[in-house]
Amino acid sequence: MTQNNIDRREKLTGWYLITPALLILALVFIYPIARAFWLSLFTNNLGTQLESVFSGFANYQRLVGDGRFWQSMWNTSIFTAVSILTELVLGMAIALVLNQAFFGRGFVRTSSLIPWALPTAVMGLAWAWIFNDQYGIVNDLLTRLGLIATPITWLGDPTRAMLAMIIADVWKTTPFIAIILLAGLQSISGDLYEAHAIDGATPWQSFWQITIPLVTPQIIIALLFRFAQAFGIFDLVQVMTGGGPAGATETVSIYIYATVRRYLDFGYGAALVVVTFLLLILAVAIAAFFLSKSRVNVMGGK
Repeated sequence: MTQNNIDRREKLTGWYLITPALLILALVFIYPIARAFWLSLFTNNLGTQLESVFSGFANYQRLVGDGRFWQSMWNTSIFTAVSILTELVLGMAIALVLNQAFFGRGFVRTSSLIPWALPTAVMGLAWAWIFNDQYGIVNDLLTRLGLIATPITWLGDPTRAMLAMIIADVWKTTPFIAIILLAGLQSISGDLYEAHAIDGATPWQSFWQITIPLVTPQIIIALLFRFAQAFGIFDLVQVMTGGGPAGATETVSIYIYATVRRYLDFGYGAALVVVTFLLLILAVAIAAFFLSKSRVNVMGGK
């Protein structure tokens, strides 16, 4: 048997093995999106919410001029950007600490995952209580410290409500980024730091010239996962603010939920789903591009 035949048989075997997984992915991801796109081509009849008529791309034309959609997109972008950047900085700091050798390191590593393991809805309810203006612990602590004289309505002000949501999300998801970055830090040989120190480099220089380049793939992967999760955030917002006050914290997912479940506008809700999905795909493609470039640079450096 020639080498070409062997290679052909190995490729064919590989396709046989991944076919079940591809079918599952098609059922879980491709079919719902295709179904949503088909539904987005219909609009509800004015006479009844249960009858739909084919309208082509009318829902997408409506979306372009929908100020509420663009406001929810802006809210989602602010929440996503501030959250993941803060989580990246704190996650890197925690990963650097957990990468050091100290007594009880295993226990600390395990306990640091507790916020990530908690259900988001339960955690969101707890944070809503923490930021409650009447009996929340935040106002109580600030009052005892003499920093405020009257209670602050954290969840009743647009800016403070968004800040409270970001704090809650950062507290929960920073351990996720820290663990991913910790895995990258552990793959770096200590000999690189020793050789760099012998050349006269400071720890800060080693961090920027060795640590950051070598953990760039893990950083991109962590940001990719967190972007997808933060951009589609629903349960935390629903529990803490419900999108209020006055829509100041309404994210795209909350808007889609209201469109479909409250107004029964299935066609327009499906159009919102399709557009959001395309934005996520675009972000994944950009992240994959930078990830491939970072890998090439790292391999070239080696």
